[in-house]
Amino acid sequence: MSNQTPNHSSYDIIIVGGAIMGSSTAWFLTEQKDFQGRVLVVEKDPSYEFSSTAHTNSCMRQQYSNALNVNISQFAADFVKNIRNYMKDDRVPELSIRSFGYMYLADTESFAQTLRENIKVQHDAGAATVLMTPEEIKAKYPFYNVDDIVLGSINTVDEGYWDGAAVFDWWRRLARERGVEYVQNEVVAMTKNAGGTRVESVTLAGGEVISCGQVVNASGPRAARTAAMAGIDIPVEPRKRFSWIFSAEQPLDQDLPLTIDPSGVHCRENGGGTYQAGGHADIDPAVDYDDFNMDHSFWENHAWPILATRIPQFEAVKVTHSWAGHYAYNTLDHNAVLGRHPEIENFIFQNGFSGHGLQQSPAMGRGIAELLVHGAYRSLDLSPFSYERITTNTPMIEKAVI
Repeated sequence: MSNQTPNHSSYDIIIVGGAIMGSSTAWFLTEQKDFQGRVLVVEKDPSYEFSSTAHTNSCMRQQYSNALNVNISQFAADFVKNIRNYMKDDRVPELSIRSFGYMYLADTESFAQTLRENIKVQHDAGAATVLMTPEEIKAKYPFYNVDDIVLGSINTVDEGYWDGAAVFDWWRRLARERGVEYVQNEVVAMTKNAGGTRVESVTLAGGEVISCGQVVNASGPRAARTAAMAGIDIPVEPRKRFSWIFSAEQPLDQDLPLTIDPSGVHCRENGGGTYQAGGHADIDPAVDYDDFNMDHSFWENHAWPILATRIPQFEAVKVTHSWAGHYAYNTLDHNAVLGRHPEIENFIFQNGFSGHGLQQSPAMGRGIAELLVHGAYRSLDLSPFSYERITTNTPMIEKAVI
């Protein structure tokens, strides 16, 4: 890596990590009329080849068990559908959501009851989720095998595929045009003041020491490593997730919702007779930050047999692409860790999204920008995601985790 030296020795805000969370925050900072400060984004790999952002399913859903998570996705949907208005730039393309929905399939009465409980939360928050009996599922989506299914849950309003790469590109591009500085470098150390209440500077891989007013940890699966530089523990670790693109010899004659099989294997429409599937091993340990090795036997022995049983037309398929990516997995409760550290007052968390990061990036970037500039969330109260629940071991439970 060729390290780039920042243009200045001091910044009001340093964002550690320039993928979708860091870039969302950077762009939303430029929208804060009360803020004229200097912002530096430090990204070790500007190709983003191994980032969670690059390995995403690029879908959003409103089917959560926690109302705040529903509200966060509702803002994401509004942002995507009205991106040109939000960005106030005619160069930005008009985007939409391909709302084929998420289809949760329950094969036990216990799981079905969870879907019933979740739909109450979703309806109260304004989501359009519906429950479907096996007979109703078969009538509308005849390609499914529902012999073992008790109940299904789907929402086809603002739930499905969106072009996350385009949103990311425009956040980054416009943030830079508006004065945010991006450098290819790596934060390797942080120095606190004598009282240990503030991070005074960060040290980069090239040895540069850069003073900071506030520092944002937006380093994805590497969140724990970044937090440790400030003497902070955070229960976020990289967990490996496998993805496959495949073509079907007999493509379905209608859109395939993002189907969550009770096994945990999921699959969605990809267009042109191709589909994207994902899953992970039953034994799901933390992995090395640089471990992206693919387990090709997992498809043959686990994922494909499950998909072919659930959708018999997938008995004859051909995998065209496959990769392993990382979830930034919060082991406490699979929800984000967000906001200020209670003691190191200028250290800001934007971590632990556990696979929800892309769809949550608009609301999280906006919220962190508000917190940095105004000292509080203004649009949507994101304080339930605070670090305090880590120290008190008080999980914010989200039942709908894929």
